[in-house]
Amino acid sequence: MGIVIKQTSRNIFTISIALIIGAINTLYFYPEFLKDEYYGLVVFLLATSNLLQPLMSLGAQHTIIKFYSSFKDKKSKDSFLSSIVFIPLLIILPVSYLVTQVHDLIGDFLSMQNPIIESYVWIIFLVAFATSYFEVFYAWSRVQLKSVFGNVLKEIYPRISVFFLLVLVSQDLITKENFIWWLTGLYYLRLLIMIGYSLSLYKPSLSYTLPKNFKEIVSYSIYILLAGSAASLLIDIDKYMIPQKEAISQTAYYAVAVFIATVVEIPGRAMFQILNPMVAKAINNNDFNNLNDLYQRSSSNLLIICGFFFLLINLNIVSFYKLMNNEFYSDAILVVLIISIAKLIQMSFGCGPAILATSSFYKITLPFSISMAISVYFLNDYLIDLYGINGAAISTLIVLFLFTILKVLYINFKLKIHPYNLNTIKIISVICLVYFVFGLFQLDFDPLFNIILKSIFISLVYISLVYFLKLSKTINNTIDSLIK
Repeated sequence: MGIVIKQTSRNIFTISIALIIGAINTLYFYPEFLKDEYYGLVVFLLATSNLLQPLMSLGAQHTIIKFYSSFKDKKSKDSFLSSIVFIPLLIILPVSYLVTQVHDLIGDFLSMQNPIIESYVWIIFLVAFATSYFEVFYAWSRVQLKSVFGNVLKEIYPRISVFFLLVLVSQDLITKENFIWWLTGLYYLRLLIMIGYSLSLYKPSLSYTLPKNFKEIVSYSIYILLAGSAASLLIDIDKYMIPQKEAISQTAYYAVAVFIATVVEIPGRAMFQILNPMVAKAINNNDFNNLNDLYQRSSSNLLIICGFFFLLINLNIVSFYKLMNNEFYSDAILVVLIISIAKLIQMSFGCGPAILATSSFYKITLPFSISMAISVYFLNDYLIDLYGINGAAISTLIVLFLFTILKVLYINFKLKIHPYNLNTIKIISVICLVYFVFGLFQLDFDPLFNIILKSIFISLVYISLVYFLKLSKTINNTIDSLIK
């Protein structure tokens, strides 16, 4: 786990920096300089492009992760990588042609509730193209076990770009209307940087021969395409559906709440960058003892670390919204709690998603993903009407909870391994104990001082309980090394 800890810690640092910048953008600059309508527009366009991204990439990034370690010599690796970068074009070219033919029809459909959307339809497809190929070349670097620079580009670069552009908007150097077009251009600059970096790590000789298992590769890509498209619905369908039922400003309030809540998954996002290729390698080498170890340790460690983030967020959320000084945004406090619980459940699954995606039974990801997408769509359709943006959050929680259980049971049935044990119950008990104890009182100082003071107390109590109860050998060893 040495390389996992090393690169995970670097990735956590990267994502934390991104979080700080993102917080400035999300909590202050966006509402202040773009205002609710254009902020909601940006959220909608980027969320919709994220829905399209798995289709545009044709699952190529996941295909690289799964198959790269199975090729043992340079010739076969070159043949694999040379072919894989062209696979997304099988989708991108016909989709681009289709959009040019029915652009007006798409615009009319998307802008029925909010006409402002109509002028920006092309943004959805342009951003989807740039992010699709970025993910392909990011996977290229990850299989070389080099995830940190790509993670900087993935996490920090877009937020720095947004920060820079919002400053320009505040100085009237660019308009609110043109903001999203400038941001799209910077997405393409990021893509070029990622391509250059990936090729510096491993530059294949261009090969015109297909890998021997090309049929299997294409089959896997198609399955992952369908599964990934369905999974993307779960992530961003709420931001797409809210403007269809509510004022687009509600999307902005919801986006801020989700941004705050998803801080919970920062450790997971950091760990998976390096852990997923290791899971694929263990499966390709039939090393199931190592796989079981990765599965259980990743589950416990992520539940502990993500639980810590969960506590810091939800026990400080009232003070946090007071800092924003915007009563409309604070209406989404319940969204923060619901989504953060959903993310905590998801992180407790550990490297389970990587096991499903890279194992011989990867095809099960498709019915799982489709079922999740259908479930969340119909739940959103019903619950948003009843509870507004809170309904969208409840839908996400229900679906993630039920399907995480089903996935755990499926992996256990197939491989006789599972992520949870008695230690899991202990970790959850500690999280609940700290939440309810510190939730009993609110400090009446300045909001920023409240957050700092309460976070210090929470950290001392929680970390002490984790350490002295020996809930994680990895975490205890890390703390011991820091003390010494």
